[in-house]
Amino acid sequence: MDDNLISRLESAVTRLEALSRREGEATRDASAAGPSIAAYDDLISEYVNRVTSVAEKIGGEVFDISKIIEEAFHVQKQILIDISQTQKPDMAGLVEFMRPMNDVIAKASALTEGKQSDFFNHLKTAADSLTALMWIAFSGKNCGMSMPIAHVEENWHMAEFYSNKILVEYKNKDANHVEWVKVLKEVYVPGLRDYVKAHYPLGPVWSTTGKTIATSRGGPPPPTASGTPQPSSSAPKAGMSAVFAEISSGKPVTSGLRKVTADMKSKNRADRTGVVSVAEKETRATATASSLSSKTGPPKFELQLGRKWVVENQIGQKNLVIDDCDAKQTVYIFGCKDSVLQIQGKVNNITLDKCTKMGLVFKDVVAACELVNCSSMEVQCQGLAPTISVDNTAGCQLYLSKDSLEASITTAKSSEVNVLVPASEAEGDWGEHPLPQQYIHVYKDGQIVTTPMSHSGG
Repeated sequence: MDDNLISRLESAVTRLEALSRREGEATRDASAAGPSIAAYDDLISEYVNRVTSVAEKIGGEVFDISKIIEEAFHVQKQILIDISQTQKPDMAGLVEFMRPMNDVIAKASALTEGKQSDFFNHLKTAADSLTALMWIAFSGKNCGMSMPIAHVEENWHMAEFYSNKILVEYKNKDANHVEWVKVLKEVYVPGLRDYVKAHYPLGPVWSTTGKTIATSRGGPPPPTASGTPQPSSSAPKAGMSAVFAEISSGKPVTSGLRKVTADMKSKNRADRTGVVSVAEKETRATATASSLSSKTGPPKFELQLGRKWVVENQIGQKNLVIDDCDAKQTVYIFGCKDSVLQIQGKVNNITLDKCTKMGLVFKDVVAACELVNCSSMEVQCQGLAPTISVDNTAGCQLYLSKDSLEASITTAKSSEVNVLVPASEAEGDWGEHPLPQQYIHVYKDGQIVTTPMSHSGG
């Protein structure tokens, strides 16, 4: 036999053996992922399908967004299967790998834009909740994301700000809407949270011998000072910040980072889809921004001298997060409009001054949470708050946790202040209690006796 022919045959056999070995290794990787994928199927059937089932009774946009939730979970299942057969990529490869998840989240976020729907709170709850699925992009403790279990919980808590509004609006109107909120929460807590805890507490498990992801030459463009999502602490974190900057491409899925972007900290803030989504809202924000305070200035989001968090002139920013704080620090929020801030740790004091349509979610405050010269506010305490002060404020919804029911609430020159407290039963409705804004003063026994005028409930 010709030596060249023998050489070619030997080379072909070697390639076939290598290919067979790689396929066998990929099969073993997929087999190893089998139990986790089977458990994910259980998660979908036990929790996710209940959301679409309840939503079908409601119909319309609620059913549409619920089908997107179902789609997102199926997309994540496929990504988990692919991860088990793929070697861990570089950052550019990870961007491309996660693109299907980004696309479905962006599709959900798009439904919250434009003319505000009658079911905006449902759409916003669902869209915000989907960012919990981005736990799958966790690539290590220095990647700029919370650990997977914490990421799921934190992102549901953000969505819960809007789900609470649904509970208040529909508690005496339509039980289907209340049930929808209940089953949606269970998808994430305990559903997804417990799944991640059982199978991927340290993040997804990539194959050591599977296929590799080809990336375009040169990879993604380097992050710029004004375009890279930055962690809210003073120590910069690399990794997933750059990944999400590339993934987002201006889309609202960057909210999944739950981090403070550089454009929130400087005067060159760029408008992005999902932050101020339509021209009408942009025009309103521009027209009223100057009325928020006598001192106009650039947006600020920074920690000053290690003691005071300053959040100023934020317009239409729904995903502001302070996640690196301590009990000696204070938070001062000034001149913000149509924004939501979450404080994920204990701080000494929180002050909101001259804010409009502002949402605040905080855990624990040592001294007090104060609202001054504000309007149309929503404040949720998830932990302890000894004192809450509302001064010269028109329209305020205060959501108290079970641990903060003994808080001292002081009001002065304020109207339309409602306190909402959780039900004694685990699955009960929130109880709404309007605070008196009218009083009766009677001169009796040598002194003025003041009593609140009772509300008729109208």
